[in-house]
Formats: sequence, structure tokens, C-alpha cells
Amino acid sequence: MRTATIRELRHDTTTVLSWVADGESVEVRRRGVPVAMLSPLPHGKHIIKPDFETRLRAIYGDRILATTGSDVIAESRGES
Repeated sequence: MRTATIRELRHDTTTVLSWVADGESVEVRRRGVPVAMLSPLPHGKHIIKPDFETRLRAIYGDRILATTGSDVIAESRGES
């Protein structure tokens, strides 16, 4: 396991994160005392993002709405 100081993390973040990307865990220390652990994400675990387009098509179908969400927000703020 590698170690890095707060200063190294602040000034050379790219190098420290490249260690993590290569699969190493990095212990971050402040004045010699461990304060954090950076470790790589487990392989195969991806964040599942919602499919908003499919949701909108399920709700509205192929209808085109007269006003957009931006128009509604601008109107509620009194900007239109």
C-alpha cells in the first residue's frame, strides 16, 4: 500500500489517482497520522443511470408539449 501526504494529494493529484487507477490503495496522511484511504472501485460494479428518455416516452408518448420545462421555470421566476 502506498502512502501520500495531504500536500502530495493537493499538488500531485494526478499521480496519486493514477496509483489508485492502477489498483493500489493509497493511505493519506496528515503529519504522519492516517486520515483517509483511497482505494479503487471493485471491477464490474457500474453505476446504473436512469433511462430518462424511456421514462418520458412512457409518460408522454410522442406528444410534443406546448411549453418546455425551461419555460415553466422562467415563468415561475417572473423572467418571461
